[in-house]
Amino acid sequence: MLARTPPGERRPNLPLRLKEQLDLCSQYPERVLFLDIETTGLSHHYDEITVIGWSIGGRASTMVKGDSHDRLREDARHAIALITFNGIRFDQRFIRQEFPDVAFPVHHIDLMYLCRRVGLTGGQKAIERVLGLGLRGEIADVDGFAAVLLWHRYLRGDVAALETLVRYNRADIAAMGAIFDHVIDRFQIDPDLFLQRAAFRDWAAPSGWMDIPPFKSAPAELSSAPTFDQLLGGTPAENVRIVGIDLTGSEARGSGWCLLDGEKASFETVFTDADLLELTLSSKPDLVSIDSPLCLPSGRVSVEDSDPGRTRFGIMRECERELKRRGVNVYPCLLPSMQKLTARGIRLATSLRRLGFPVIESYPGAAQDIMRIPRKGAGVEWLRLGLADFGVVGDLTAASHDELDAITSALVGSFHWSGLTEAMGTSEEPPLIIPKLDGNAHPIIIGISGPIAAGKTTLARALEEMGFAYTRFSLVIDQELENRGQPLDRHHRQALGDEINRTGRQRWLAERTLSRVGAAQAIVVDGLRFPEDHAYLAEQAGGSYVHVFVDADESIRRNRYAMRAADGDFDAVAASAVESQINSMRSLADLVFPNVGPKDDISSFAMNLVTEVRPNTCQSPS
Repeated sequence: MLARTPPGERRPNLPLRLKEQLDLCSQYPERVLFLDIETTGLSHHYDEITVIGWSIGGRASTMVKGDSHDRLREDARHAIALITFNGIRFDQRFIRQEFPDVAFPVHHIDLMYLCRRVGLTGGQKAIERVLGLGLRGEIADVDGFAAVLLWHRYLRGDVAALETLVRYNRADIAAMGAIFDHVIDRFQIDPDLFLQRAAFRDWAAPSGWMDIPPFKSAPAELSSAPTFDQLLGGTPAENVRIVGIDLTGSEARGSGWCLLDGEKASFETVFTDADLLELTLSSKPDLVSIDSPLCLPSGRVSVEDSDPGRTRFGIMRECERELKRRGVNVYPCLLPSMQKLTARGIRLATSLRRLGFPVIESYPGAAQDIMRIPRKGAGVEWLRLGLADFGVVGDLTAASHDELDAITSALVGSFHWSGLTEAMGTSEEPPLIIPKLDGNAHPIIIGISGPIAAGKTTLARALEEMGFAYTRFSLVIDQELENRGQPLDRHHRQALGDEINRTGRQRWLAERTLSRVGAAQAIVVDGLRFPEDHAYLAEQAGGSYVHVFVDADESIRRNRYAMRAADGDFDAVAASAVESQINSMRSLADLVFPNVGPKDDISSFAMNLVTEVRPNTCQSPS
């Protein structure tokens, strides 16, 4: 008999409902269902069940992923009570999600909470050690993390790994019975409360509970994982150049850096911000994907705890809260240990975007889940193997942990370029990008830049006639001028545009400009002037974004400007601050259209452009 509560200590409180549940279990021990599951990870959103084990009626059963769950459904229907450890938050939620037709009994006793009533805290194995239980034998060193690796070993042909995983699962269930007995003893229940005193250890670990049935190799449909060619072949990501950065919080510690050219990866470790920028710029990527928070919680103005909004707005962003809701362990971006990383990520992203390079915040862990690769805590060899199996080409045997995470971060960029992602964020907080295989295709966005009187608006209106929703930056600026009670003339438009850019609100202007067309799936944006405009639109549409630079000789543009009812002198307008970076837009453009001929040339160019960007997706403006 296990020791009762020591003399002098207060007897744990036993609520009436719990007394009734314990009495029910003692009356019908043969109908008590002890259950435990193994999964590929902790997130009910991204992970999946690999093994379900249960004991009921003197029989131990196991179901492996891919097996029929008929017996589990019948045993659950017959059970009068369910016993788990952390099953309310974990096991039950996974099973209801994957097997909604399994109906568990109303009475669910979660031993994690029951143990707390008698002062036993921590995980199940920690409680087993405190109680001196010795049910695990040669698998005593296996834990939940090792269980994930056992499953991956099985998928790669190691049947013995599955046998070990099943033994581990059954040992969990057996220990539940012993823990249940101990907790009941701790409660010092009066003998006449129960009609009889069951020994639940015998029901959780019935005769032959460690007799493991023979298993076969994992079937092809179970062991096959998605590959680069399957997911991204034939998409815009097939030939895109993505830089991935696994950023650290300090220049003293190296950051993983990768250039992913299609599926070909080159990588290295980089220390300083200057070197990160130089290497990234020289690689001329289409997109940069950074594993680091790239914005502050809405309402915050700095990373420091002295921020005046610290108390009101906290240290977490909405994307981090959503990941928590999905069962993903994520650190708040302004946790003290994260503040330097967040500040560094924001600085790096800002520098790149000002030069016209689109930047996304990535989450490599989610990509690893989708590719069925154990996360980095599993060990560097599993990341190497998983990335190679996925189809990444390169000498991965030479890659460090950080460099492998940088490759994964770059793959998130590849998913995003093809529209296979989910943007988690709010209108006030730029999004965290999560891979999503059934993600919605990006809208087609054509951005048009060029010098004064080159014909940008003429081309944009031609595209509008072909079904593209039209928007332009000056529409937002005009609205702001009206709000300020200022005239809607070129002088005030340029002055406000310059103010917006100088005060770091260019991305705000781009966001407001794009928001004017709502959920349209084919959009033309007129009047890009700064590299940040290009970066923002590329971030939104990935491989569905096309930047057209419209150009013409200065003499032609002067004549056109003189022929239209425009306010302001051509030279003064062309020399204004908001036109100062127009020439840099040419190098960022996908296409340069020399608009030097008749208007029909613009119509022909517009028609060819629409044909190239899949006109069937065009929608009329709503």
